[in-house]
Amino acid sequence: MPDSLPSAGFAALELPVPILRALDQVGYETPTPIQLQSIPPLLQGRDLLGQAQTGTGKTAAFALPLLARLDLAVSAPPQLLVLTPTRELAIQVAEACATYARYLPGLRVLPLYGGKDYGSQLQALRRGVQVVVGTPGRIMDHLRRGTLRLAALQALVLDEPDEMLRMGFIDDAVMVGGMTRMPQL
Repeated sequence: MPDSLPSAGFAALELPVPILRALDQVGYETPTPIQLQSIPPLLQGRDLLGQAQTGTGKTAAFALPLLARLDLAVSAPPQLLVLTPTRELAIQVAEACATYARYLPGLRVLPLYGGKDYGSQLQALRRGVQVVVGTPGRIMDHLRRGTLRLAALQALVLDEPDEMLRMGFIDDAVMVGGMTRMPQL
């Protein structure tokens, strides 16, 4: 594949070429409003609160710039943690992150959610991952067991926090946030 800058609309946002190649491959051409407003400040390492309707590209709005900021030479402990209210969303966000990062050599994404055996999750954590996407309950389980460490965390995303609150995950989400060295909003 050529090293030219595909996805000119996204190239203007100063995303790295490997991510632009992945966007071109999946057919993304023009950033949505939430992406235009979110990507620049997240690339700069700023905190952000975003709100948009379903189907507007919120996952790409946070994933693209945060993936671009990861240090691929470091695989453990994770640098990016995305909390989601459901296992279905955890799987979906993890797959999206893997798709956007397909040309970032060595980048590993791990979904952590209940209903999946610990063995495969523990093996993946031992091998090292830069991105963890998970539900609050399973993330808390791993934190309590000491199998997930957040010392190198650069970014924490609460995806669909309103749904997490509605489902009663407020205590787990606050506890995870308290276990990071991230600034609290």
